Amino acid sequence: MHGVCAFRGGRGSFNSERVSTFDRYLLREWLQILGLVLAATVGLLLVQVIYEDFRSLSELGAGVALLVRYVAVRVPSFLAAVLPLALLVSLLYALGRMHRSNELTALRAAGVGFGRMMAPIWAVGVACCALSWWLNTEIVPWSVEQSRAIKEDLEFRGQTARALPTDRIGAVQSVAFDNPDARRVWFINRFARGTMRGYGVSVSELDALRRERVRIVAAEAWLDISRGGWVFQRGREMVFDVESGEQTSSTPFEEKFASGYRDDPQLMLLIDRKSTRLSLWELRELIVQLEKEGSPKLAAYAVEYHGLIAGVVGPLIVIAIAIPFAVTGVRVNPAVGVSKSIGLFFLYYVLSTVATSLAARGVVEPPVAAWLPNAGMALIAGWFFLRLR
Repeated sequence: MHGVCAFRGGRGSFNSERVSTFDRYLLREWLQILGLVLAATVGLLLVQVIYEDFRSLSELGAGVALLVRYVAVRVPSFLAAVLPLALLVSLLYALGRMHRSNELTALRAAGVGFGRMMAPIWAVGVACCALSWWLNTEIVPWSVEQSRAIKEDLEFRGQTARALPTDRIGAVQSVAFDNPDARRVWFINRFARGTMRGYGVSVSELDALRRERVRIVAAEAWLDISRGGWVFQRGREMVFDVESGEQTSSTPFEEKFASGYRDDPQLMLLIDRKSTRLSLWELRELIVQLEKEGSPKLAAYAVEYHGLIAGVVGPLIVIAIAIPFAVTGVRVNPAVGVSKSIGLFFLYYVLSTVATSLAARGVVEPPVAAWLPNAGMALIAGWFFLRLR
């Protein structure tokens, strides 16, 4: 009864000043737990990074300063991923503890509705959505690209120190690239990222019906940005009759400059990278290219891209699930709340896997597949709130 009376004013209604005090108390209790969960989760991920990359980076000659820099660059890429989990676990713990101690019951008995009671949490949720957007569009892309650049730079240095041939430094095997706008198809046996040159290059020019009319074969080729075109060395240019497909001429050359060729080698190298290892900027660039090609690989990259955007509303969905989950549950050990959160994220993973599979089969569009898991969790949250009423 004392807890109930503490939130009553002189005429039997709740005192706004006392509720404001509760707002500060709620935020203090919750944000402390949130900070601990974030620190613990990020710490575990850092241990995984150190376990996976420490040996390989050390073998490549990375010093302590570079290892610290690498870890510091990787940290921001974790925050957007762990933020929803940290929000869920911390809310279930903090609100569950208040539920067990009857603090929420006291407020309700004093006439304070759940909407007003949880207003500070929703305000923080909106701020977390803004933070997720900033992380996904600015910080995480930078983190992904910088951490990859550090590893590749070390690999190049190591290969250079071992006196490997220049065409073997940072080599990527079997690069294929289709440029429908320019009607060109590239095949490169080996592309050395250390020198940004291709070795064993074949590029075909096509007509409007995608019939080969010219083929350039060269031992070596690279993009000369200053001249605005590709340079081919030690090769041959062959011309074909598009109707019959027969070769009509073959001209050898020591060096040939193609001023109209502006194909980006960086984009060529993105084609076979895993979608989870690309930044938002790289995904957007690659999706545009794959749409032109009509590539079957488009779905996986598009789902990943739209999934990063859809994840922005994740904090609000997590809050919508956590509030009724915590305040209507039985008063048991806080570990039960953690178990619930693990179950919910497993369900989210299942929904995400199913949606991605549907997009890959062409059943649904990639944007729909990216939003399906969030829509499913939002329905679960709505069901919990209906029960709460």
